[in-house]
Amino acid sequence: MHSTAMKNPHSYLLPILALASLVVKIRGSASLHPVLTGPELAYLGSRVAFRCIASDSLPPVTYELLRDGGVLISTGTDDQGDTPALFPLKVNAASEGSYHCRATAGGRTGVSKSIQLSVVTPASNTRIIPKPFPPVAYEGSYVVLSCNVTKGSHLHYTWFFNRKELTHSDSPFTHFAGNELVLENVTLEHAGNYYCMAWSQVHDTERFSSSSEVLLTVKVYVSKPRISFSIFKEGDSYRGNVTCWSTRGSLPVNFTLLLDDREEGSVTATESLFAWFPVALVPGMDMGVARCQVKTDVQELMSEPVTLEVVPVGGEVRVEVEYLYRFDSQLAVAATLNCEISRGTFPHISWLFNDTLLLSHEGTQTQPNLSNYVLVSKSQTLLLAKLGPEESGYYRCRVRNSYDDSGPWVESAAVLVRVSEVFMTPLEVITVTFCCFLLLMLIVGAAFTSKIFHNEQGVCLRVREKSINYIYTLNAHISTFLSQLRPAFLHHMLVLMCSQCLHPHPSQESDRMTAMMFRIRPQRSQFDSEGPALHHSNVSPRSEMC
Repeated sequence: MHSTAMKNPHSYLLPILALASLVVKIRGSASLHPVLTGPELAYLGSRVAFRCIASDSLPPVTYELLRDGGVLISTGTDDQGDTPALFPLKVNAASEGSYHCRATAGGRTGVSKSIQLSVVTPASNTRIIPKPFPPVAYEGSYVVLSCNVTKGSHLHYTWFFNRKELTHSDSPFTHFAGNELVLENVTLEHAGNYYCMAWSQVHDTERFSSSSEVLLTVKVYVSKPRISFSIFKEGDSYRGNVTCWSTRGSLPVNFTLLLDDREEGSVTATESLFAWFPVALVPGMDMGVARCQVKTDVQELMSEPVTLEVVPVGGEVRVEVEYLYRFDSQLAVAATLNCEISRGTFPHISWLFNDTLLLSHEGTQTQPNLSNYVLVSKSQTLLLAKLGPEESGYYRCRVRNSYDDSGPWVESAAVLVRVSEVFMTPLEVITVTFCCFLLLMLIVGAAFTSKIFHNEQGVCLRVREKSINYIYTLNAHISTFLSQLRPAFLHHMLVLMCSQCLHPHPSQESDRMTAMMFRIRPQRSQFDSEGPALHHSNVSPRSEMC
């Protein structure tokens, strides 16, 4: 048997050769797995390259770069193995699409996964399109600025206001929507220069295009117009001037004067919100009803009517004096003097102190000893900020027509102003007198009642106390009323006068009643019907008998 085995040595090689042949057959029948790499974004006009390799194939390997629809772009061959095929490409508008690679080797074929190439067109000719156009808006309106380009794709937008980049946090009324900047409820703060930048990015490369600046103008709605008029003298005749104005608004605006609903003139104001119109005026005559009309491109408003009538100064002129007091003082510390005029549309008022002009026509003081005063309300009111001996004296005012410097003056009577204590008015005197009369009647009635019951023990004392209680209650009511008219010292004076009415001759009893009237009882209403409690610790019952 040994010899037989040695005679057939190739019998062991046959299975090995069969296995190797099987492996080769299986390898030759498997498909290839090429891998394609390349860009997904590319600028228009740039150069890019795709690479394809099938690492599991034996050379030679043929590579093909194909686009959508099987369009052949380029081919390449690898004769050495494991060497990628390179496909350079000049990017144009038609280069955008899906690319894949097909590899062929030894009768086997494989197709790679596809790559979508997008062509990025840089922005060019960037400009802003405003809405409304021209870019002029009123407060509270809606403005949209669009950043448009002639060419461009895959773009981003950045906005600038007065050379500063805008962000979402700059204003709650500013929004970004694509290539638009939306301004809601615009204010004067939105007025200024705007420009935009359109830009794109491919890997680390950025390309951008900026627009020119656009000036946004924000206008203010004009307010309701006002009207006034004045008169001046030219020789022996008179001329009038009507002023129309608004307190706010954006220029230009058009002012029109209407007289009895007829147009008398029209002016376009470009520098200020004022307009002046000459009119005919005659003192003492009604020249009609005037109104001012203001117009803008979006508004038309009318003023209140004014009657063009100049009433000359005349009638009675008088000075009314009001003294001013500190809360803790019975002496006047200041005074206001008001010049009351019966009639006159344009009065010119001056004041005299002890027959000396207090304030000259030019506005300089001519009375050196009087300095603590102020003229207000077009000199109609003279305020004496300090009232002392220097300010005491006779004051009067005089009035003439302001449009006639040579016209006659109408003077008031002189009024004496001096430092003095507070005196009661006639009404207060009558009130105090009536109070004393009532108190006297109450005392007489109490005495009469006490005489009737003089035989009863302690009756006089109770009647006397009850009478005093009535007196105290009545005094409290009247004192409360008078305290509203004058400071607290009038109340004290009233009580003293009433006590003198009851007891014209000083005595212990009058002092006791006076103290009783001044006594303040805590936690009792001033309208309590009961008087103060009487204390008799030091007075015997007999001493209180009638």
